[in-house]
Amino acid sequence: MIYRKARIDDVECIHRLLTLYANEGLLLARSRAKLYEGIREFSVAEQDGEIIGTGSLHIMWKDLAEIRSLAVSPTHTRQGIGKKLVNIFLEEAKNLCIPRVFTLTYKPGFFERCGFTHIEKDDLPQKVWRECVDCPHFPNCEEVAMIITLNI
Repeated sequence: MIYRKARIDDVECIHRLLTLYANEGLLLARSRAKLYEGIREFSVAEQDGEIIGTGSLHIMWKDLAEIRSLAVSPTHTRQGIGKKLVNIFLEEAKNLCIPRVFTLTYKPGFFERCGFTHIEKDDLPQKVWRECVDCPHFPNCEEVAMIITLNI
């Protein structure tokens, strides 16, 4: 298993994986254009030349980042790939001196096991919600807001 920063030639695989979960209503869909624009935020898990996991660390402000678009191929779940990607993003946030990382998720148990705690959505800054209008669940979102404070 190789974990690395995403490259331009990974976009189609990332798009396919994210679309799979977006179609189930578990992730916000990302257009190819958005993926190309934000490719530097993404990391991937690659096995035998196949992208089987992905996610991104999106910087919101000087002291806050978001883990988003975390997805692992259904045939490779429960193998620690998602947790490894989360740890990569947390280390990246530490290296950037960003002390807090949050996520909005339908899988709070997973993020609890990664050290995140529940917070009220209203505790997050308004700018967090700028993409929510693109979500099919808006304004009746049932995602859980979670956060972790890093020792930097």
